[in-house]
Amino acid sequence: MTYKIITDSTTDLSDAYMAAHDVVMLGLTVTLDETTYQTVGLDRLTSDVLLEKMAAGAKPVTSQINVGQFSETFKSVIHSGNDVLYLGFSSGLSGTYQSAEMAKQLVLDEIPSARITTVDTLAAASGEGYLVKEAVKLRDNGASLDEVVAAMQDLIPRLRSWVMADDLYHLARGGRISKTAATVGTLVNIKPIIDVDPEGQLRQVGKIRGKKKALKTLVTNTLTDFDPAYPHVMVGYSGEPDVAEEVKAELLQSNLITEVTLTPLGPTIATHTGTGTIAIFSIGRTQRL
Repeated sequence: MTYKIITDSTTDLSDAYMAAHDVVMLGLTVTLDETTYQTVGLDRLTSDVLLEKMAAGAKPVTSQINVGQFSETFKSVIHSGNDVLYLGFSSGLSGTYQSAEMAKQLVLDEIPSARITTVDTLAAASGEGYLVKEAVKLRDNGASLDEVVAAMQDLIPRLRSWVMADDLYHLARGGRISKTAATVGTLVNIKPIIDVDPEGQLRQVGKIRGKKKALKTLVTNTLTDFDPAYPHVMVGYSGEPDVAEEVKAELLQSNLITEVTLTPLGPTIATHTGTGTIAIFSIGRTQRL
């Protein structure tokens, strides 16, 4: 049976990409100034608007996709004659994946013959998007649902996510670093180096004084244990496209990398990072520790 890929707006892939590749995208929401905004569709909240309001003092809050949304989407896909393959936002960062699991069980209770496969990508932003794009390539080349899942099980532990946040306030507000560390770091121009651990949670793995040195560290870390079989790198950024272009140019100096895609961080992720975040996503040769 044919299958349809479903994912979240946290992939930071465009609506146009999703439509062109027949991928269903469900949106998390962002509440800003007591108004709740969608993160998909023509009337969605854009990152530029969000960051502008955050710079003026707004404190947005994100909400996960609920069980009802997943149930309705799963049933719609099943009734159209397709199996379901859901590639989800890291369970270490959101309850969205748990909502999908609950919806899966509810739908299977109602339609026991349905096939719903859920995969926790343990990733976010263009890291999750990277995995979705790989799944789409495999599907378009004739891979079965089981073959795509096997590929994801291989790639997920090898996905590298190297992040530098320029604005420490929002990381502290979200509990990613302590308020004391944020205050001290801002005063002395310390930039935290962050990655995603094997459980899909953010962790601080280093501190670098100065933005240029911190960005250089991201590039160096990316090239360490880089798998040349996956020469495509994705770079997410919030509010500073010129800095992202500089990082892209530096990455392309390596003969291991043939393509670098720049993607603005979507509003869900930007809520927790603020302006000035750079994140580099790639596939490593070994599983991350």
